[in-house]
Amino acid sequence: MPFFLLILLSYLLTPAAKPFVAPDYLSVVPQAGDGILSILRRYELDKYRCNLDKFCELNKVTLKNSLIKGKKYLVPIQLRAFDGKSIRSSLGISNFDVAKGIEIFNTLMLNKGLKSKAFKVDKILWVPHHTLNNCTSTEAKTTVSTNQAGKAPISENERVDPGYQKLSNPGKRKFPIFGDTYAYTPQLSSLLQGRIYYIDAGHGGIDPGAIGRYGGYDLCEDEYAYDVSLRLCRKLIEHGATTYMITRDPNDGIRGGTVLKCDKDEEVWGGQRIKTGHADRLHQRSNIINQLYDQNRKAGITQQFTISIHIDSRQNKQVDLFLYYQSTSEASKKLALNLHQSIRNKYQIYRKNGKYRGSVTTRNLHMLRECKPIGIYLELGNIRHPLDQQRIVLESNREALAKWLFDGLAGQ
Repeated sequence: MPFFLLILLSYLLTPAAKPFVAPDYLSVVPQAGDGILSILRRYELDKYRCNLDKFCELNKVTLKNSLIKGKKYLVPIQLRAFDGKSIRSSLGISNFDVAKGIEIFNTLMLNKGLKSKAFKVDKILWVPHHTLNNCTSTEAKTTVSTNQAGKAPISENERVDPGYQKLSNPGKRKFPIFGDTYAYTPQLSSLLQGRIYYIDAGHGGIDPGAIGRYGGYDLCEDEYAYDVSLRLCRKLIEHGATTYMITRDPNDGIRGGTVLKCDKDEEVWGGQRIKTGHADRLHQRSNIINQLYDQNRKAGITQQFTISIHIDSRQNKQVDLFLYYQSTSEASKKLALNLHQSIRNKYQIYRKNGKYRGSVTTRNLHMLRECKPIGIYLELGNIRHPLDQQRIVLESNREALAKWLFDGLAGQ
């Protein structure tokens, strides 16, 4: 057989190489005021420099360029088909941690309302650029050490405030969620390093919770529970804890004064709107906490706690701060008892008769029953009783409550 025929036959019998197909990327239209970095932050891509570089490459822009209103831009998130079996088989990868990270990312995007359906439903995986490209995080030094397996620790940016800013002065850290007066929050000690607290300030959004009347004004439970929660949260991170504010208000930081204005603009972690149905709201919060708990547990963090803060509305009855614990958890009961003792000790010092009547009991509440971390549920008083109102309308008292709660938690 002639040589050229052998070459031709060999060519014909050799399987043709699959043509290269460029991956599809998610496209977005910028919102009012958006820049490149704000888009990356919205999609949780800002912690990796390679995502910024990829955004600029895909769109042929630089950080100096302004984004054009109404124009579509590609985000460094590949849209890949899910085969119905696993993420690893869908992407042709073997690394379990990478696949788990992609799963967590898709769940987060779904919870934030950026992805309309779960990947197991629409069969579309969102794969952020950094997960498949061995990118190095640009995160600041963490306050939670890596576990023995060397898995990624929880970063400071994932703590109380996604808007957290690392400053050149290590003595200062800025958390805008606390408001202008209290945003700069130095770390005073490492007393609580390695612990995670999920702070759930009750109600919010269209649900103000219980309402009391004070000097012709409405006192909304959600506003006062949130203020005490913020104060407690700040004290926890001052001493090295990793803390998530589950309920969040974009405008109201820690506030002074007696009458805190009622509003409906609260959100939950991840920028989600608070759902309208009562059961939906509770499930929304417990789901967020449980997802964060699983993520942090996988990273090796074992000391995780949920603190739910409310204000009671019993008619015509003065009550002292009281607590509920998880019926199935001895650790929850111990935590509640220690907090109870801390508060009792403070009452003996500051209350004239020294008598504290707050109770510690268990109760079948959603946030105790459904949340995975060790949990407690506090009622700060009766928002409708004139004497109990003094406990929350006076700023000094709200600060004292937060300090007493912190003392009880720090003693664990």
